[in-house]
Amino acid sequence: MKADILEEKGAVLQADKHTYAIAPHIPGGFIDADAFGRMVDIAERYGAKALKITAGQRVAIIGLQEEDLDRIWQDLQMAIGWAIGQRVRMVKFCPGTTYCRHGKQDAMGMGMRLDALYHGYQLSAKFKIGVAGCEYSCTAPLVKEIGLRGMPDGWTVTAGGNCGAKPRFGDVFAQGLNDAEAEDLVRRIIHFFGTSGSPAKVRLGRVIDKMGVDDFKRAVLSG
Repeated sequence: MKADILEEKGAVLQADKHTYAIAPHIPGGFIDADAFGRMVDIAERYGAKALKITAGQRVAIIGLQEEDLDRIWQDLQMAIGWAIGQRVRMVKFCPGTTYCRHGKQDAMGMGMRLDALYHGYQLSAKFKIGVAGCEYSCTAPLVKEIGLRGMPDGWTVTAGGNCGAKPRFGDVFAQGLNDAEAEDLVRRIIHFFGTSGSPAKVRLGRVIDKMGVDDFKRAVLSG
């Protein structure tokens, strides 16, 4: 029987129990024409069954043969989009002040920096980050392990959200932060979670519920 997940190749077994899907990394969903053209070419050349725009701002190529995966990644010339495994799976961000008329903070710049630092970062459970440039929160930061919302006075940072089997809104950790302060707080939260010794697959929200929000904040800020 084929493995459900070939994590080192970023591949997930599909419903037919025979083919796999992969999702190349596309930070924030922003992709140039050359990279997109390669994905379409790969899909056609290797007989993919579908291209799917995912919730994680990626394009999944679905219905690939296991024996083709190494060649496909070589031909794509793109990094793996870590949609599986116990790691930072996504840094989802909107255009913010770069393109959106509602933007209050530079979500695109912040998202790109956090993506470069943390996408694929190994942890004990899956972990997601959402960055929204305004209060409308199109990237759903409140249901991410770390959420940043751009407000007129700076960033509001939440921690512990998820939209999994047991949904949880993140707790407000800090408000009115500038870019450097927000990035430092993200670093501290990830460092705490990575060194807290929590059991495998126990997500950050459950850790916060067990500790209590105030004790969690103290532990993060003192770490």
